[in-house]
Amino acid sequence: MRKKIGILLALSLSVLSAATAFAAAPAKPVTIGISKIVSHPALDAVVKGIQDELKDSKINATFDVQNANGDINTAASIATKFQSQKVDLAVGVATPTAQALVNTLKGIPIVFSAVTDPVKAGLVPSLAKGGKNVTGVSDMTPVKQQIEMLLKIKPKTKRIGHIYTSSEENAVVLAGMVKQVCKEKHLEFVETTVTKSAEVKQAAQTIANRVDAIYISTDNTVVSAMSAVAEVAAKAKIPVMSADPSSSETYDVLAAWGFDYYKMGRATGKMIIEILKGKKPEQIPTRFMTKASDVDLLINLDVAKKLGLTVPADIVKAAKTVRQNGKITKK
Repeated sequence: MRKKIGILLALSLSVLSAATAFAAAPAKPVTIGISKIVSHPALDAVVKGIQDELKDSKINATFDVQNANGDINTAASIATKFQSQKVDLAVGVATPTAQALVNTLKGIPIVFSAVTDPVKAGLVPSLAKGGKNVTGVSDMTPVKQQIEMLLKIKPKTKRIGHIYTSSEENAVVLAGMVKQVCKEKHLEFVETTVTKSAEVKQAAQTIANRVDAIYISTDNTVVSAMSAVAEVAAKAKIPVMSADPSSSETYDVLAAWGFDYYKMGRATGKMIIEILKGKKPEQIPTRFMTKASDVDLLINLDVAKKLGLTVPADIVKAAKTVRQNGKITKK
């Protein structure tokens, strides 16, 4: 009897010792592959937001961040790399990289971020639910409100110029929306397309003398060359309205109204955590940035002065970022 008790006690101590060792062992780090179509302030902010959200939530993660540099073939190669590495989860920042991940990865959860129309891009079957192993966060832009704001600042605008990437699904969708708004507002829509950022300056030059203003959407290829657009517009003495405040602080853009992409990254990070904790992407609908605090409005009073425009006081008051006398003030 004593011998049996001794054996049971030894087994108990062994189990307790193993359990203690297991509890003390750090959680195995998860590997997250992040593929972004280009590097510019907005998309870089998304990546930073994701990383900070997981860090603040004490998720033991390592990140493999890859940049496709605007090339679809490179995006496909990155997806293949993630598949061979068997990352625990992959993130596609912007439409082309998200599409490459969905077309390549098998058995790996995918989260997209900064994708305008995930349904039309073929990422999910509907906005109400995720696809097989796929869900994410959309950055659908309020095109109509942005153009209406431009018209308040420059009421005599008759012709809107628009530069977009013909191969980028989100850019094509937004171009269609801009065209429709122009039709509703009885404005002439002057479009020109590019396939890479190196073509943006020439594209801007082809329309600059034929329009009263230029509208730039959340087109990653064009936004990455915002300096070229601003330079051409300044010479032609026409304003630029951008949908990306993150990329507009240092350039001569009249106004920029759009999402806080860092906060979008944090929202994407929260979604990633849900999946890592066991929730299936199919159970998570596409999420949108709907809070007033998620949106940022930038007004450049220096550009307005150069163009002889007066920005209405209510718009200046609503702006979270104002550039005046070469200085940036954030409210």
